[in-house]
Amino acid sequence: MKFRCERDVLLDTLTTAGRAIASRGGALPVLSGVRLEATGGELRVVGTDLDLTIQVTTMVAVAAPGVVVAPGRLVTDIVRALDPGAVTVESDDDDDELRISSGRSNFAIRTHPAGDFPRLPPISGDAVQLPATGLTEALRQVVRAASSEDSRPILTGVLMAAEQGGLRLVATDSYRLAVRDLPGIGVLREDQQVLVPSRALAELQRLLSSAAKAAPSVAASSGGGGPAASAGDEGEAAVAAPAADEGPAAILRLGEHDATFELGSVKLTTRLIEGDFPNYRQLIPRDYPNTLTVGRDALLDAVRRVKLMVRDSTTPVRIAMRSDGIELTVITQDWGQATEEVDAKYEGAEMVVAFNPAYLIDGVEAITSDEVQLETLDALKPATLRPTEGSDYLYLLMPVRVS
Repeated sequence: MKFRCERDVLLDTLTTAGRAIASRGGALPVLSGVRLEATGGELRVVGTDLDLTIQVTTMVAVAAPGVVVAPGRLVTDIVRALDPGAVTVESDDDDDELRISSGRSNFAIRTHPAGDFPRLPPISGDAVQLPATGLTEALRQVVRAASSEDSRPILTGVLMAAEQGGLRLVATDSYRLAVRDLPGIGVLREDQQVLVPSRALAELQRLLSSAAKAAPSVAASSGGGGPAASAGDEGEAAVAAPAADEGPAAILRLGEHDATFELGSVKLTTRLIEGDFPNYRQLIPRDYPNTLTVGRDALLDAVRRVKLMVRDSTTPVRIAMRSDGIELTVITQDWGQATEEVDAKYEGAEMVVAFNPAYLIDGVEAITSDEVQLETLDALKPATLRPTEGSDYLYLLMPVRVS
């Protein structure tokens, strides 16, 4: 195998695919590697940990086709350290060494047997378009509420469910709950729902964000007047390209046990989580007697300031709510305390409610409106954060009991 590629292109390709390689101890050694296959003017790089697989294809100058599996993080670090410019990568069929050269820099890396790399199953399922408009923001709002504890695998997933002709995303770690509706995105059958690992959706969010940032420069360089993609004369079904102002679109293919998201030259495949998601609807109160309306940025800044006194995960921020505003307080044993008042509008019974400050910040950050509403029943029952504009998002947060 031998190919030549610009450093920045190769680095982006390796970095993207490498995000799927195994990081847990005890995994098969070959799963710490990336599979590089050069053929027909293309380089296909694959990383996987058997649960998540990312495949990236890019155009390169192929001098000799071939396949090699190289240590993912090491190869990426080497390419990142090279000077900008062309990079040559090559290996011999009967050799267990990958050679990387650029300018005066030369590296020789031991490789894994290519035959040990897992064989990827074929992608199955009908192609359905997921418009990027709203999806990137929805993932940002919901994925943060999923659990990172492998001991409770169901809670590490994000529920994708058909809801009133649209798509609903739900995540919870049992301490908070995030729900986001995407009206008009009918990618699932009526009453269908799937549980997708939050790690995979976090990577999809990252890919969508990167594609959205790259889209303006691509449109500018092409003049924005090129024809839309079509199936050509081959008679193959094509998924309509998004309008110029909609940004990139992802293609979703749902198999029986996995889901694949395609975005440009990247294919992300993840195993679906099996099991029943908690009945989250029973956690959401129908109405609240107390409503606080406060500026989003003012609340965020104040919580971040008083949070400086927090020294462990059990220290809450207390919010004293009254008609003329709120007072935030953090009290830390052996360190002292911090207080700050914030202008706000409050309707309801005066009370003091306490929250985990990190979870509170996550919820307020997820809201995009200028003001946020905090609705409460009392100091011990779940409270809800919502935007003041629109009703497609809510963030439920469990209070912390304080004396």
